[in-house]
Amino acid sequence: EIPKAENPSSTAMLAVTSAFTSGAALVAPTAHASRASVQMGIIDGVKNLLGKKQDFLEAEPYWDQSTIPVNTYKNKAPFTGKIVSTKRIVGPEATGETCDIVIGHEGKMPYWEGQSYGVIPPGTNPKNGKPNSVRLYSIASSRYGDDMTGTTTTLCVRRATYWCPELKADDPAKKGVCSNYLCDSKPGDDVKLTGPSGKVMLIPEKDPNVDLIMVATGTGIAPYRSFIRRLFVEKTPFGEAY
Repeated sequence: EIPKAENPSSTAMLAVTSAFTSGAALVAPTAHASRASVQMGIIDGVKNLLGKKQDFLEAEPYWDQSTIPVNTYKNKAPFTGKIVSTKRIVGPEATGETCDIVIGHEGKMPYWEGQSYGVIPPGTNPKNGKPNSVRLYSIASSRYGDDMTGTTTTLCVRRATYWCPELKADDPAKKGVCSNYLCDSKPGDDVKLTGPSGKVMLIPEKDPNVDLIMVATGTGIAPYRSFIRRLFVEKTPFGEAY
């Protein structure tokens, strides 16, 4: 819900900021604002978001992928990050639950758009008694993080559950271990991370005229949210060239 504001530009800015930081759909401002005022307000809001140039985490030149960080932290020696926030980003009538999860990494675990973080959930696997294995999650924020500081990352996680037709309810024994761990996490909780991993989903930035076709198959929307932020939300070198 967007708070009311006397200035339509302010209302639109709230809507734009909410959409870009949470990954939620853009919400219509108050009905009293004219179409032109709303459009100008959205434009002003975007300009404010783009006001600060983002270039302190760029390669030289910016499209050079030779220095991309890969597997900085491994399973046997993971990085311990901190949960910054966990927020449900689907409506009350949605089938299932999807959460926007922001994790702080202190700038010690840099990544690029299109990469994944590994998350090691606590506990042991009941089938073999060994510690739970790592699960990969595509990163949903740009390398600068949603707060533009370069010290956080955002994951877009759908809670995995199993509806048992016999029980006529969710079977807790078959729920996703890591997705439920992340969706239930609270600010300040520790989370063990590995990676970043992956070099096949990177944006080919050398050619600013490249056509980008985004098809969310197994990844979901997460990596494309990071692409769109780099291209159109943040003031990055490739965004300016594109």
